[in-house]
Amino acid sequence: MGRFPNIAASKAKTGAQKAKVYSSFAKEIYQTAKNGGVDPSGNLNLRRLIEKAKKEQVPSDVINRAIEKAKGAGGEDYQTILYEGFGPGNSTLIIKTMTDNVNRSVAEVRTAFNKVHKSLGVSNSVSYNYDYLTLVSFKYENEEELFNSLIEQEIDLIDFEMEEGILTITVNPNAQHKLKDALEKIISNIDYLVDETGYYAKDKVDLQGEELEEFQKLIRILEDVEDVTNIYHNVNLN
Repeated sequence: MGRFPNIAASKAKTGAQKAKVYSSFAKEIYQTAKNGGVDPSGNLNLRRLIEKAKKEQVPSDVINRAIEKAKGAGGEDYQTILYEGFGPGNSTLIIKTMTDNVNRSVAEVRTAFNKVHKSLGVSNSVSYNYDYLTLVSFKYENEEELFNSLIEQEIDLIDFEMEEGILTITVNPNAQHKLKDALEKIISNIDYLVDETGYYAKDKVDLQGEELEEFQKLIRILEDVEDVTNIYHNVNLN
């Protein structure tokens, strides 16, 4: 199952990278609270999002300010917009943005592709080659017992893989809360190494030389776009 990551690499983030992470979580927490209510006990999506933010070491004051902001009347409305594009070689990308200005976002994403002489595609020009999935990974030992327990609770597992002491479970996004509720009842203080819902390429490609350099340049430019929250692609970078 080589197209799924087993563990998110632990990398030291620069100040700019941390600020980008904080800003992305603040937008998502604000919009989730505004749409579903500011009380995490009554808004499961908000509660899960706050848990993820804390896991990423987002400061409590950033989280609290976003929730307080959602209590006010009016304010911004952020939209989640996906862009699909073709990179160097046979690479493809799906870029997730969260923005209050769609014209700004598309212009900045398009400019990033133009800088490496590549282009955006139309809707579904790339995404048909990706699966939209929820994936969690964590350290665990008794995989058979856990597998049987999840099956008994009628959780529809897409994949269940143990590798080097790390268990990776994949489900459809509409089952993510049911899965995590079950896991958290079975495993006290579970520590998710990966906890992501996103787009996973059905097939990966390898790039070499100049194509790889251009692809890495494109990723760096996209990461600097304020509205970009996630970048999904089909390139083997391991």
